[in-house]
Amino acid sequence: MVTSNNNKVMVVEAEQGGCGGGGGGEFKHLPEGCIANILSFTTPRDACVLSLVSSSFRSAAQSDVVWERFLPSDLHAIVSQTSKPLSYSSKKELYLHLCDNPILIDGGKKSFALDKPSARRCYMLSARSLSIVWGNTPRYWRWTSVPAARFWEVAELVSVCWLEIKGGIKGRMLSPNTLYGAYLVFKQRNGGAYGFENQPVEVSVGVAGEGEGRRRTVYLEAATPRRPRHQIVPRIFSRVRSRFLDSFDAAPPPPPPPSRVDDSAVGGEHPKEREDGWMEVELGDFFNGGGEEEVEIGVYEVKSGEWKGGILVQGIEIRPKNKN
Repeated sequence: MVTSNNNKVMVVEAEQGGCGGGGGGEFKHLPEGCIANILSFTTPRDACVLSLVSSSFRSAAQSDVVWERFLPSDLHAIVSQTSKPLSYSSKKELYLHLCDNPILIDGGKKSFALDKPSARRCYMLSARSLSIVWGNTPRYWRWTSVPAARFWEVAELVSVCWLEIKGGIKGRMLSPNTLYGAYLVFKQRNGGAYGFENQPVEVSVGVAGEGEGRRRTVYLEAATPRRPRHQIVPRIFSRVRSRFLDSFDAAPPPPPPPSRVDDSAVGGEHPKEREDGWMEVELGDFFNGGGEEEVEIGVYEVKSGEWKGGILVQGIEIRPKNKN
């Protein structure tokens, strides 16, 4: 049986079953092109799962008809922005290449990729494409090359007391009707970072022209165990205090053990390590309806007045937030 819901086809019974229970509607009697057309209305993940149903499904799932539907309709315009031509033998190979190997576009200032389970678009805005306060002042920021980076250069924070980074992207560049997350991608330089320990950083994501967007607090250092607090008490006072407590025949409660920072208690998220060795922290999310509006993203630490430095900023990644 084949059912359709919002242009998403699901195969409930396949090799042994038939449409309506009759022998003439069995899937094994369908032409391969018909099966391929059905699979093209699913998702890449569903197509791969359904390829296990039978040999006819497996053959149809390799068809260019299926994987061309998963590729962006304006892929030619996107690929024309890269300096390296793409080589592939099938549309499936091209699709998987774009999932696993982001391509540089817009003069190397952005990267483009596809989300493998859903075929939705992903972008990373390089540090060069962001607006960084004092970004072109070598005393505060330095532009350098890092072998493990996606882009030709990254921004190295030398030392600032006013950290402000902004970026934006047009909604029409992204997949419509999709919930996206924005992530700051960075790492500490070899000598380490300073000024970020337990220092909240404000971040925001919102549509341009609709106020400042939703603001939240994050941290740019990984969560570390809290150190127990010790009171320095003169010995004589300690003895008096001990006799005083003994007079009540009760012992003081033991000090609490060290515990990890609780994100929900302090109201901030800490960065996590990525597969590529960099760190990322979520700045917020937004629903893209596919219109012409621009989404603005910001990172701010301008209130403490403390000097901070020692991080490498690669960019801001914008990708779908998969629910499954």
